[in-house]
Amino acid sequence: MNVSSVDLSLADAYRAAMEHVRAWDEDRYLATLFAPGESQHHLYALYAFSAEIARVRSLVREPMPGEIRFQWWRDLIAGKAPEDAGGHPIARALMATITACRLPAQPFLDLIEARTFDLYDDPMPTWLDCEGYCGETSSALIRLASLCLAGGQDMGGAEAAGHAGVAYALTGLLRAFPWTSRRGQLFLPREVFTAHKVTPDEVRAGTDSPGMRRALADVRARALQHLERTRAAIEAVPVAARPAFFPVCLVEPYLRKLEAAASGNPFTTTVDLFRLRKLWIFWLQARRAGCRR
Repeated sequence: MNVSSVDLSLADAYRAAMEHVRAWDEDRYLATLFAPGESQHHLYALYAFSAEIARVRSLVREPMPGEIRFQWWRDLIAGKAPEDAGGHPIARALMATITACRLPAQPFLDLIEARTFDLYDDPMPTWLDCEGYCGETSSALIRLASLCLAGGQDMGGAEAAGHAGVAYALTGLLRAFPWTSRRGQLFLPREVFTAHKVTPDEVRAGTDSPGMRRALADVRARALQHLERTRAAIEAVPVAARPAFFPVCLVEPYLRKLEAAASGNPFTTTVDLFRLRKLWIFWLQARRAGCRR
């Protein structure tokens, strides 16, 4: 990570952001190793913020403390800096990145608003709601990362980012299904389960059935559709912005593993890739994209 151009306290904040991503979002941490050195600390600041917001549900027992945490971040991004913001390394790094890369505030506020869904146990109603959630969280992060890589300049690629973010997020929700369902949450659209005669209560109870597996197969197919649309649109993305899409390179191998594991109990079967394989995939993608490290 190149932080030679920032003062020591800010360097410490960026280093803390990097460590936070390493701990809580390994895929984006590894992908960022293949981004240009001068942009890495900005990407880590973005991803650390995202990871911190995503973790809130696991840190609170009731929605209200989570709402309070979200409001703290809203105030920070809106320019109403909380008194303790200066001592929060991720907040310090994020605000420095927003300023340096001239990032708009609204996508951050929309991401927080979307994540409010996490605090409650209401099922995700429809595909429209689910893909909107994925867009305001995952797709928005790709767009913001693209701006960081381009020095704040919008170089296009909105369509690719939209589909890429949904593909990546849907795959992540499938991988997290055993944990989120155990926690009583249904992030995948209720309508896909209803189509296969599966109720949210059956999901929460961990009731395996042929209908449950067909519903999850439909989600895998939808994620693959968005990945294919990403590939069709990626040529419009300038080389400078391509590292923002590197995490999405894991979608296909993850979906393959999910497909291979489909005969197992979806409430207990988890999938991941070896770290060395992830690094190899990212290295290949960086080479194909013409990115130099």
